[in-house]
Amino acid sequence: MTRIAFIGLGNMGGGMAANLVKAGHEVHAFDLSAEALTRAQENGCQTYTSVREAVQGAQAVVSMLPNGQIVESVYSADVIGHAPRSALLLDCSTIDVATARKVEEAARAAGYEMVDAPVSGGIAAANGGTLTFMVGGSAEAFAKAEPILAAMGKAVIHAGASGAGQAAKICNNMILGATMIATCEAFALADKLGLDLQTFFDISSKASGQSWSMTAYCPVPGVGPQSPADNGYQGGFAAALMLKDLKLAMEAAKAAGAKVPMGQRAQELYEAFAAAGNGADDFSGIIKTL
Repeated sequence: MTRIAFIGLGNMGGGMAANLVKAGHEVHAFDLSAEALTRAQENGCQTYTSVREAVQGAQAVVSMLPNGQIVESVYSADVIGHAPRSALLLDCSTIDVATARKVEEAARAAGYEMVDAPVSGGIAAANGGTLTFMVGGSAEAFAKAEPILAAMGKAVIHAGASGAGQAAKICNNMILGATMIATCEAFALADKLGLDLQTFFDISSKASGQSWSMTAYCPVPGVGPQSPADNGYQGGFAAALMLKDLKLAMEAAKAAGAKVPMGQRAQELYEAFAAAGNGADDFSGIIKTL
């Protein structure tokens, strides 16, 4: 059993913390939301009213927070210097590469080992313990982090040095955002051309047009495996979060001098989709605009 402080119990973090409890760990949880803390208690976590209280005596600290500014603030003010220096720090938030490296450098200077470990998989995977973790950090820190992350996921992959996990996440989600739009366009066109959409799925899912967006997360209700499309595009991965990741990818591309025209166009389309009041819908709901 490992004593783990878990900071951030939102749509993703709540399920992740619950899975750590199921794996036999002692989880000390904190969130600003009273409702999230109540759910955490129901799932077997011990809850606290501040980050500093939660990290006292922790052997590991896991965070799942909204953005880089909050991650930097929480770690600098309430984790570094307050958690035992023997504690392993694992940030599973999706943030910019520069901030991830900055926070890890500060942690290392204070005597901690830390990894950036953003996730892929969405709410269902967080609840089901089937997330994929992309991990940046030293080989030694990764070896310590792997068993903790494995309790919450199906795959834990060392992407490289500090910040590499975040780099892998934003590149992966740039692919996802662009391919989902292309998949939606294809289904909309197939419908206008008079194709039965189940028949089109049966063909394309076994042909060169196949992608995860089609075969595992089809944006058409009643076609393919169960997906948010079958629930009115609720649940899953919110369009606002996809937009956040695409913006991070565009910022990284600009800093690196990389040309990403498809990624740029995907950001523009999701920006318009979210601005029209659809930010809370699953990102596959962008098919409604076509």
